[in-house]
Amino acid sequence: GADFMCIRELTGGLYFGRPQGRSEDGNTAYDTCVYTRNEVTRIVTLAYEYAMKRRKKLTVIDKANVLATSRLWREVAKEIAPEYPEVETEYMFVDNAAMRIIQLPASFDVMVTENMFGDILTDEGSVVTGSMGLLPSASIGIHTSVFEPIHGSWPQATGKNIANPLATILSAAMMFEYSFGMEREANLIRKAVDASISANIRTQDIQLEGEKAYGTSEVGEWIVK
Repeated sequence: GADFMCIRELTGGLYFGRPQGRSEDGNTAYDTCVYTRNEVTRIVTLAYEYAMKRRKKLTVIDKANVLATSRLWREVAKEIAPEYPEVETEYMFVDNAAMRIIQLPASFDVMVTENMFGDILTDEGSVVTGSMGLLPSASIGIHTSVFEPIHGSWPQATGKNIANPLATILSAAMMFEYSFGMEREANLIRKAVDASISANIRTQDIQLEGEKAYGTSEVGEWIVK
């Protein structure tokens, strides 16, 4: 099966670059993509550290054939790579990465990329699992980290007992492992989630045809037991 981690830079790029806006007549819109060497160095170094803890492979995803910011990303990654000789490093354009996630997801270990590319690729990754309700995520800060499902909130499901709780539970497992260093406890949670799926204790979004769909609370209670 596929087991990969996508490390996405969250504070730079098109989403936060300035200037940003529209012309007075509304006929022109513009966004600015900006990255500094320090920003890229910080996130690429973090990606190498995580790759060292996993299967020691890092894929640097960019669009260096057309974007100046991507060329900076690749340049910085190539400067850092010799500091981690144990890690196999590959460089890949984002369009190729999008294709490989669907065709060969197991070929990835750790990916690192800029904000917008990471936003798109992580949502695409949910197709591999069959539901966004299965994917945990973490926003890692120097002093504080936030762990949450990749899909964010789903207010339309409030009070209906239909939301898949597995991404939230797996986010808690990530918190135990990456914030508290409690790898054993994290693995126990993941094993319980795997067991629930194997036992067909599933919400409607991932249940097999003809099988009973369980509610949010029922799945959660089964995993706790």
